[in-house]
Formats: sequence, C-alpha cells, structure tokens
Amino acid sequence: MTLEAFVLLALTAAAGSDRTPPAAVTFKLASTAFGPGGEIPRKHTCDGVDVSPALSWSGAPAATKSFALIVDDPDAPDPAAPKVVWVHWVAYNLPADVTSLPEGVKPGHLPKGALDGLNDWKLPGWRGPCPPIGEHRYFHRLFALDSKLPDLHRPTKVRLLEAIKGHVLGTAELVGTYEKP
Repeated sequence: MTLEAFVLLALTAAAGSDRTPPAAVTFKLASTAFGPGGEIPRKHTCDGVDVSPALSWSGAPAATKSFALIVDDPDAPDPAAPKVVWVHWVAYNLPADVTSLPEGVKPGHLPKGALDGLNDWKLPGWRGPCPPIGEHRYFHRLFALDSKLPDLHRPTKVRLLEAIKGHVLGTAELVGTYEKP
C-alpha cells in the first residue's frame, strides 16, 4: 500500500468514526453525467472535449466550513497490474454554501474563494480519463472540512491530504468508469 493510499484510508476512516456518526449524516456526491459505478461519457475524457462533469452534493455535516475535491484513478496504467494512482483533479476551499460545480469548470473559475491544486499532468484543473488499456475506475471524493485552508499554492493530492488531516468531518464518493473505445 502506498503512503498516499494509507493516508486516504486513514482520513476516510477517521471522518466516519470519531466526528460524524454514520447514521447522523448522509453526505452524497452525484453527477448528472453518470451514476454510481456508471460509465463516464466520452465528452469528459481525452477522447472527447475533456470537460469536467457536473457534480452536486448534499447532506454535508452541519459544521462544514469548506470542501476539498480529489478525483483519481487507482487502476493506472493497467487495471490488471496497477502501479500508480493517477490524479485527475484537485480543488479545495470550495465554500460551505456551495453544493455543486457545473460542467466544464476551467482552472481559475471555481466558486469564489476556492483554489485549484495540481493534477498528475502538473496542471491545475480537470484532466479527464485517458486510460491506455482496460476499464478504469475514477474516484471522485469530496471532503467536508471543519475549516477553510490557507493558500497551499497549487498543492498535489498528497499535499492536500496532509493539509486536511484532522479537519475531515465527512467524505462523499462517486465512482465512474471509462474504457477507451
């Protein structure tokens, strides 16, 4: 297990155990582009126009002050022999009163106060699925945080996970799949 996977697992476990009773809050992440476990449409991938899918969420813990978003692919490069978790999108300081992101969010055009991190192309913003082989899973994770973070100057996923440690109130997840035609 990589350090990154361990940190994510620990944060997710901590979010549901000591701060948010599982039955008390139903924090959900959804998309109008695809359902849970569904296929991500081509337009959101490198085989299309590569625009981010619309996302919406509900049921965040009442004490939420901001949200952080990470989208990644644990199946890279080959689902039969994954070697790396490939990061497609990192964003943070999404305001607590925001409950959605529209389709096609461009770097620097997040809601007021929100900031972009860096994906694994070393760029801000969304870069969609582009698997070299096989069907990959794409985990969209939204973290409800008990505070707004300082400017982390375009953090990577690992840096953002370090920064949110101890601040996660809950986590919502939506998984989509994609395989090149």
